[in-house]
Amino acid sequence: MAPGDDADADPADDAVLDALLDAYALKDERRTGWQLRGVNEPESVAAHSWGVAYLVLTLGDRFREDLPGVDRDRALRLAVVHDVAEAETGDVATRAADVTADDDAAGDAVDREAKVAAEREAMRDLAGPLPERVRDAWEAYEARNSPEAVLVKECDLLDTCLQALRYERGDRYDPERGDPDAFREYDDLDEFFATSEPRLRTDAGVELFASIRERYRAARDR
Repeated sequence: MAPGDDADADPADDAVLDALLDAYALKDERRTGWQLRGVNEPESVAAHSWGVAYLVLTLGDRFREDLPGVDRDRALRLAVVHDVAEAETGDVATRAADVTADDDAAGDAVDREAKVAAEREAMRDLAGPLPERVRDAWEAYEARNSPEAVLVKECDLLDTCLQALRYERGDRYDPERGDPDAFREYDDLDEFFATSEPRLRTDAGVELFASIRERYRAARDR
């Protein structure tokens, strides 16, 4: 029988490959916030996840004073999977009006609970046939009670700001193409900075944020 014949297929392998193919939808899932702002060809959620992982790798050591004992390699695992549930649920934009210094979520507590429940159910499907470390990494990120999870969240917020800077420098957006009601209280890409700033939890994150925002403002006001 020829290699690859269906008779040779392992049902366990079929389940793994199906789960991987489902997760690959993340490569096509566009980041909703950029779409609302009318960004031309906005990044995918998978591209954002790569950006977060790259920041963990390149900037992780700068957070050691704030997060003593942080394991950068473990943080990389969390970064890779932190948004994978969105392959099934889609991306829900975090709006500045919904964020306070004490709230790390979009919407009220009920909406937050519903979002987490939907993503947890999605992870049961997406990670079910995969090694436990996949689901464990996602749960660790959601819990936010380890230095690795805090590092990944800081990099998640900084990645959004860096991407806003790139779009501003490249004149990559036109509000007329987006939702006219999406950014009523903010000009340009200011809301992405307003959304991110109150959720930063480390001195290193705040310092990096300030540097990125300074460059963004210079690009915006040029």
